Amino acid sequence: MKIDRVHFYVENAKVWRDWFVHHLGFQAVTDRVSSFHTCTEVVKSGDVCFFLSSPLLPTSPVAEFLRQYPPGVADVAFVVEDVEAAIALAQMHGATILQPVQERQEGMASLKCGKIAAWGGLTHTLVERHCGEVGKNAEIGRQGAELSVSPSPRLPVSSSITAIDHIVLNVAVGELDRAVAWYEKILDFQPQQAFKIKTNRSALHSQVMVSRNGSVQLPINEPASRNSQIQEFLDVNRGPGIQHIALRTTNLVSAIAKFRASGLSLLSVPQTYYSQLKQRQGLTLSPLELEAIAQQEILVDWQEYTSLEGGNTAPLLLQIFTQPIFEQPTFFFEFIERRFQAQGFGEGNFRALFEAIESEQIKRGTLQ
Repeated sequence: MKIDRVHFYVENAKVWRDWFVHHLGFQAVTDRVSSFHTCTEVVKSGDVCFFLSSPLLPTSPVAEFLRQYPPGVADVAFVVEDVEAAIALAQMHGATILQPVQERQEGMASLKCGKIAAWGGLTHTLVERHCGEVGKNAEIGRQGAELSVSPSPRLPVSSSITAIDHIVLNVAVGELDRAVAWYEKILDFQPQQAFKIKTNRSALHSQVMVSRNGSVQLPINEPASRNSQIQEFLDVNRGPGIQHIALRTTNLVSAIAKFRASGLSLLSVPQTYYSQLKQRQGLTLSPLELEAIAQQEILVDWQEYTSLEGGNTAPLLLQIFTQPIFEQPTFFFEFIERRFQAQGFGEGNFRALFEAIESEQIKRGTLQ
């Protein structure tokens, strides 16, 4: 299993296409997947593919979604080996099948896909694709349409985003165990790390779910206090949904400098955070590199007592988070760099993120 694409439902797909190109350096892709009632744009960077859809008519499924929820992620599509078996398994365990398996031929490619309902307004499209050779500047698209990179003016940002690292789902209080069991039974995910984060003001519980082959990571959060940031998301989103997507890069400091220059808004980190970092055991960053990281307000975490065989460098996580990208405080992006085979999720960074979002809640007046 792997992530095939993520589908956003928004009010204006062309505006958001330009946002991804300008702020994050994605490439706009010539799409042939729009219909008479829905406009769909496609953007790509590395292995990341986002579909952006907006309604042209009130009958569009996007219009129906936006009547119930604010703009955000409507569908996460996964590539599976056998879509008919995957849909049959989902049905056997009580999942709602929104679209039975359909097959079509697109050029030299064969595509099968089905769709199931997940949590809140979220759905999962399951895709089985067999591709032949295609043109040098084209590929078979994520919905079976032919997509080619469209000529575009010189981009203000050259993207270093290579892949989706993980996708985070928020569910209502008391729903975490049910959601974990659902992803175990329906999609064969396995539990990995668990977190219980608590500050003086609020708390959350989180369980990381991982696909059987390790390619897909899906942390699931539930609020553990009435004024938790997770509860704020649920209230504003009017139900469960995708809170953020982490995008992987090979040089986070350089990437964030470019993103800031393009006008991207990011969460602030107090400089006292970096003073505290220096007190921890096992910090392997040079003073110069730590200064560059602090300048970009990037979070750092490492396993203090773990090092690679034959070396003295601990696995290291670098992470940073945007402000909510839509008008309402719901969805945001994370950018992540994993060094020296760093796995999982740093609990220190998780807590720092939680506290940074709490600061934004205080500014909005939703946390006392």
